[in-house]
Amino acid sequence: MVPGYDCAASVLLCAEDNAAILGLDDDGEESSWAAAATPPRDTVAAAAAAATGVAVDGILTEFPLLSDDCVATLVEKEVEHMPAEGYLQKLQRRHGDLDLAAVRKDAIDWIWKVIEHYNFAPLTAVLSVNYLDRFLSTYEFPEGRAWMTQLLAVACLSLASKIEETFVPLPLDLQVAEAKFVFEGRTIKRMELLVLSTLKWRMHAVTACSFVEYFLHKLSDHGAPSLLARSRSSDLVLSTAKGAEFVVFRPSEIAASVALAAIGECRSSVIERAASSCKYLDKERVLRCHEMIQEKITAGSIVLKSAGSSISSVPQSPIGVLDAAACLSQQSDDATVGSPAVCYHSSSTSKRRRITRRLL
Repeated sequence: MVPGYDCAASVLLCAEDNAAILGLDDDGEESSWAAAATPPRDTVAAAAAAATGVAVDGILTEFPLLSDDCVATLVEKEVEHMPAEGYLQKLQRRHGDLDLAAVRKDAIDWIWKVIEHYNFAPLTAVLSVNYLDRFLSTYEFPEGRAWMTQLLAVACLSLASKIEETFVPLPLDLQVAEAKFVFEGRTIKRMELLVLSTLKWRMHAVTACSFVEYFLHKLSDHGAPSLLARSRSSDLVLSTAKGAEFVVFRPSEIAASVALAAIGECRSSVIERAASSCKYLDKERVLRCHEMIQEKITAGSIVLKSAGSSISSVPQSPIGVLDAAACLSQQSDDATVGSPAVCYHSSSTSKRRRITRRLL
């Protein structure tokens, strides 16, 4: 057990006691998060088929569709939620005995395993990486404290899950998937405070997920993107989140490039449409990001589903994880008004997703 450290107590921006803010009692234990009453995934999948005519094994995205005005506002704010300038160069050079690029890769690999273990939403994965990158871009780890990098991964995932998930495991339960170290709940809370302070408490981050559905609708010939395009876009957003080389691009640029790749378009007219759909986009940067994605697809680093692929509603990994519950939970609620309330305990295969998340 790695001992806790006391460096984060002074980072609070207000006078309240950290125990009052975070719900820590004298023993450092936290209250468990109540699981929402959620119907089994089979029930939701059946509701999806009934409501939309899509087969039960179809996938519906949970990325929100935003208005033009909302997208314009988010584009203006997205820079505030990006890593500090020069972060890619920082990753590419060593810092004493610390290989920051390897630290990032190990942290993300572990986060992906936990996401898969608990069947967390893709938004949770992307948000975790956003916190990780923003923190690493500005914070300098003390010498001889390599264990702090694992603690950082736990804290970033814990914070992201509290924003995106309705069921959040206890800190000890979150540390699965062959974690190198196991930390006490109090230690994780202190690291969370350090992350919050370093990120200036900007936790509702603007990510590529914020824009993907918007660009898919703009670029699709018939207005509404296909399930295949949505599934591909989920794969691509998660893949670009893992790739360190994409940290130099704005979330809107990544989202536009992802949408182009997801619908399989590389014609200049379509790319022009992507750039003109949002006046803030830099066409050349979108082209460069799109080319990098295509290179990874060609090299086999990213594998896209083909038109004949089966889109499973049972997630096998965080890549391509999008279940019908996200978009149809509202319809399901409407369809079951007046029916007796049934409480289902949350599990790794049945969780209610937030249909949308606060973006501003």
